[in-house]
Amino acid sequence: METTVPRKTTQSSRKRTTTRMNPIHANGTARNRRGTGVRIAPSVLAADFSNLKDCIKPLRPLQLSWLHLDIMDGHFVPNISFGPDIVRQIRNLDRSMYFDVHLMVEQPRNFVKDFQEAGANHITFHVEAAEDDSELLLKYIRRQKISAGISIKPRTPVSAIQPYLQWADLVLVMTVEPGFGGQKLIASTLNKVRELVLLREELGLEYLIQVDGGIDPATAPLAVAAGADILVAGTSVFRGGKIRQNTRALRNSMTGIA
Repeated sequence: METTVPRKTTQSSRKRTTTRMNPIHANGTARNRRGTGVRIAPSVLAADFSNLKDCIKPLRPLQLSWLHLDIMDGHFVPNISFGPDIVRQIRNLDRSMYFDVHLMVEQPRNFVKDFQEAGANHITFHVEAAEDDSELLLKYIRRQKISAGISIKPRTPVSAIQPYLQWADLVLVMTVEPGFGGQKLIASTLNKVRELVLLREELGLEYLIQVDGGIDPATAPLAVAAGADILVAGTSVFRGGKIRQNTRALRNSMTGIA
């Protein structure tokens, strides 16, 4: 199981503007240290919704303690997925998993409370949807006693979220265009991961870096080598119902990355 690695104090770390411990670290999620401590977050959108119980049940024994829940409104992205009632039903299937809610919606603030009450432990929204309200929204999510994340699409530069990084517990880099599963990873988006790793050290911050889209045994090592801490994986975990074999293949692909 992943363990938290103490962070070495550097000259740059004295620049940090907040002393708040990242609650995701407290949950046992570590930073990526030469490929160790990387967490896989299965995306429930790729699961068999006619048999969710049997899709969720094997995850914890495989030490897959995060569950990624993609929420789409049909406006911010073309597709529609599900709402808080479904999240509440999934929560009833497992009371202990860390529910990682990814809001791909317009006016994300309007959704925060409903998903927190449905069982979310973490909520990420898109800077493209919140724009100048991003700082206030990150703080608002934190006030709900859950962790807060901010996300960027493939064409959005890291500079768009840099002013808000000090209030983020997690930064999600979309490695495909959001809204559709099964896409191929856009390799150039991993440069944003590398940039965020450097910024984290330079600013002395504690956010984790998550990637979402096109993660499979071929691309997972690339994301980990770039510095990603959490890999969202949908099809590559749930494909064919072979969750154990698929998870083993993903983990084996990341072995020995320096």
